[in-house]
Formats: sequence, structure tokens, C-alpha cells
Amino acid sequence: MTGRSPHESHRAASPLELLFDLVFVVAVSQASQNLHHGIIEGHAAAATLSYAMVFFAVWWAWMNFTWFASAFDTDDWLYRVTTIVQMGGVLMLAAGVHDAMANGAWSLVTLGYVVMRVAMVGQWLRLAASDPSHRSVALRFAGGIALAQVFWVVRLAFPPEVQFWTFWPAMLLEVLVPLWAERHHRTPWHAAHVAERFGLFTLILLGESLLASANAIIDAAATTHEPTRLVFLAVSGLLIAAGMWWVYFSFEQGDRLTSSRSGFLYGYGHYFLFAAAGAVSAGIEVELDLITGAAEHLSEATAAAALAVPVAIFLLAVWTMLLRGKISHRATACYFGATALLLSSTVVPISTVAATAGCVVVAVAAIEAQRSRR
Repeated sequence: MTGRSPHESHRAASPLELLFDLVFVVAVSQASQNLHHGIIEGHAAAATLSYAMVFFAVWWAWMNFTWFASAFDTDDWLYRVTTIVQMGGVLMLAAGVHDAMANGAWSLVTLGYVVMRVAMVGQWLRLAASDPSHRSVALRFAGGIALAQVFWVVRLAFPPEVQFWTFWPAMLLEVLVPLWAERHHRTPWHAAHVAERFGLFTLILLGESLLASANAIIDAAATTHEPTRLVFLAVSGLLIAAGMWWVYFSFEQGDRLTSSRSGFLYGYGHYFLFAAAGAVSAGIEVELDLITGAAEHLSEATAAAALAVPVAIFLLAVWTMLLRGKISHRATACYFGATALLLSSTVVPISTVAATAGCVVVAVAAIEAQRSRR
């Protein structure tokens, strides 16, 4: 195992990487479903916080594998087996999502996460043994990740409230490891490959959102007496997902990854983008419950926020990481105006579904007007 060239031509995602992504969708689906149930049961704040905590585990484990694979993927039997072990950790994590988000029982989620991260330690140790030029950075990663896993496991010995408060220093330790490990030596990740991998995972999240929303609408169609409103919700959901895809893929992204600093900003910023994309299906399903009257404790304001807020966060994250500096001040003003109008739909008496779809379309139009002049 040695460093791959960061200038490799025609570097594309491998079939193993694509399978790895699909396994992660199971965990994302579980998290979004439990977010939906928490909101309609009247626990929106607690459900949102626990969703953010679960999604940290999903995003962090996925991103660390992706960056490592971009730099050191050997695609031999040992690399494949280690990756499949990580997939097992993902499925274990997914199995524990409901208990974590509904009951505050984080043991299975933590153990699944630790399985993924310990497998990653094995990858770094293999690199340290194989490639002297990357030994120091590999040992830093292995040691830092291993220390963080000890912290995660020790937390399980304490009551749930202690586990909650110790989650945040454990998370901070995890996100600081790459900053410390690569302080003096950058791993040879491939900019175009990394950008493609993040784009593919965004597509999978949007696809999962469409699938979950469509299944919920199809199930509701058999019992509701509001077919017109269901059709409107389905069309709006498609417009929202298509618009999110459009703004994300408006420009090439590889040129954003020119240094370690830009790489860290790109990777860390995608937490907000990925989490928001994963939450959109929950927002659509909450709106569906409002239409069908399936949720007794659901207010219109909560339902509006459940859809509008994740879409707004997605739009802001896309501008911050991908559009800033690439569209004009006029297009930016229009883009931000649409996002502000989207957020205001949560407090004014208008259809949030229509407002969200309309604002996403306006954001797309602003970008396309800019692209047509390039």
C-alpha cells in the first residue's frame, strides 16, 4: 500500500466505493425516518438534535474512508475485506438508530461506529508498515483515531445524560485528528476523484429522499380524500429534489480542492449539506401528515420548518462551498433572496411546500442566468 498519484488521469469511483455508499444509505434512511416520527410526535427539537448526532457518525465515517481511498486505494483482497468490515459497522449503526433517537440508547450506534473506525485504524497501520514516505502521517491518524475510539467506548459505562454531554468532546477529538495528522504532511488525495465521490453521495441522498417521499405519498393515496393536494405535494417534492441537484452540480467542483485548507473546508462543510439533504424526505413526510391529518400534535409552523429549514441549509451550504466567487453579485443577491423568502415561509400564512419549490426554482434561475453569460 503506497500513495497514489494525485494527478492520475481518468480517476473514477470504484465499484467497491459505490457499494460502500449504498450501505450508508440504510443508516441515512433510518435517521430520516426517526426524525420524521420524532417531529410528528411533538419532539421536534430533541429529534433534530439526535438526528444531527447520528448523522455525524454517518458522515464522519464515510468521509474518512473516502479521503483515504482517494489517496491509498489498493483494491486488493485485504483492502476489500477491511472495507466490507466497515460496511458491517454501518449496518450495526443503522440497526441502533431507532433506539438512539427514540429512547436515548446509544450503545449499538456507538459500537457500529467504533467497528468502522477501528477498521480504519487497520488501514492506516497497514500504510505505515508499507510506505515509509507516509509513515508519520499514517501513525498520527492511527493513534488519533484509536484514542477517540477509547473515548467513545468508555462513555458507554456512564448514564445516558453523561453520554449526551460527553458526545461533544468526543466529536471534537475526532474532527481534530485529521487537522493534527496532516499538519506537516498532506496525503496524496485526488481532487477530481474526491469531488466525484462527494457528488455521488449527494445524488444518493437526493435519491433516497425522493424514494422515501414517493413511498409515503403512494401509501397515503389509498386512504386520503385529498388527491389534488397529494399530487401537488408530489410535484413539489420532485421540483425541490431536482432543484437541489441543479444548484449542486451547476459548476465543476474539483478546482475548489487546491490545498489542504480548501480540502478541509470542502469536506467538513459537507456535513451540513449531507445532513440537510437527508432530512428533506422527513420534511416532505411531515407535510404529508399535515395533509392527511395523521399527526395530532403537529402544528403548521413545525411542519413548515421541517421542510423549509433543511432546504435552506442545503442552499446556503452549496453557495458557501461551491458557488461563492463563481456567480455574480446580482445572481448571489437573487439566490440569497430566494433562501430568505424560503425561511420566511415558516412564519407567514402561505403554503410552505409551494414556497419551497418556488424558491428553489428561483435559485436555479439565478445560477442559470449567470451560466448563460459565461
